[in-house]
Amino acid sequence: MRRVRHMMRKEFLELRRDPRLFGIVLIAPLLQLMMLGYAATTDVRDVPMVVVDEDRSALSRDLIARFDASGNFLVVDSVSSVAEIDRYLDEGRAWMALTIPAGYGERVRAGGGAAVQVIADGTDANSTNVALGYAGALVASYARALAASTGRGRATPLVGADIRVWFNPSLESRPFMIPGILALVLLVVCTTLSSMAIVREKELGTLEQLNVTPLARWELIVGKLVPYALLGMVDVLLVVGVAVGWFEVPLRGSFALLFGMSLVYLLTALGLGLFVSTISRTQQQAMMTTAFFFLLPMVFLSGFVFPIENMPRVIQPITYAIPLRYFLIILRGIFLKGIGLDVLWPQAAALLAWGLAILTLATLRSTKRLA
Repeated sequence: MRRVRHMMRKEFLELRRDPRLFGIVLIAPLLQLMMLGYAATTDVRDVPMVVVDEDRSALSRDLIARFDASGNFLVVDSVSSVAEIDRYLDEGRAWMALTIPAGYGERVRAGGGAAVQVIADGTDANSTNVALGYAGALVASYARALAASTGRGRATPLVGADIRVWFNPSLESRPFMIPGILALVLLVVCTTLSSMAIVREKELGTLEQLNVTPLARWELIVGKLVPYALLGMVDVLLVVGVAVGWFEVPLRGSFALLFGMSLVYLLTALGLGLFVSTISRTQQQAMMTTAFFFLLPMVFLSGFVFPIENMPRVIQPITYAIPLRYFLIILRGIFLKGIGLDVLWPQAAALLAWGLAILTLATLRSTKRLA
């Protein structure tokens, strides 16, 4: 037991002498718990909704007010025609649209019954199902209240909801998840491999041999990252082929645009991995830093699993610093909505800026000399 105690003491001393590893073991779990404890939620609330009120009557305004005051929906804008709904759903500024036809108020007062149209973005099938349930229950409750106030009884359907789902009419989760898996595969493979690029040379002692070569800093970096970039491109082709050919996920947009955006995303993933390699001394540190401080937070805070709109408002601004967020919007927009760069350019610009920034920072930190 005495020898065991000495061995245990030795291990604790080594942990104390390596503050980076000590921080990963103690600080990272606390940070993840505090952040993901609020962000990891399947609740659906404050669903962004755009409204088309072609009736503009007191009854139509009352219905809109009920949606806005319910706590489950948030009216983000009101437009004058149904044609204007497209850009809100394409750009993701609204998940649902409520259309109230002209003459709605007159038909309700006459007791003939009227129907409003609820259009939903079916990209995220789970959240859309919940939101449609909220909408249906709200309209049914409103219809019962109207019937009771007019003395026609609770069973009289004065108002009904015509539900339509765009982009994913069958509300299957597979078309939503598989494009995200492509982004996740590229992030895990490219970031993990490139994060160990420089560190492996340090551990093997071969970095000293590179020091005496005429290689410039940029040549060393390019030589290290290009092989992983080629592997990433192969992964893009494989995953897209399996997604379309086997899982029958529709690719409604341009494959050229998809591949081009994947290259931009590869730049980001490789730059992130290179940055991790410049702040790590061992491959173990590189892997743990990548997993705890980058991969897990990105997966949970990017919208891959939990919708960003459902996260607390304090957490939502943090998601703008996560490149996976932008690539997921691009992938799902190309796959399911068939939209192009004219709509996706803000996400493309943010992804490119993130990639150039992290690659520049990693390049400035990297050196051919041993730390």
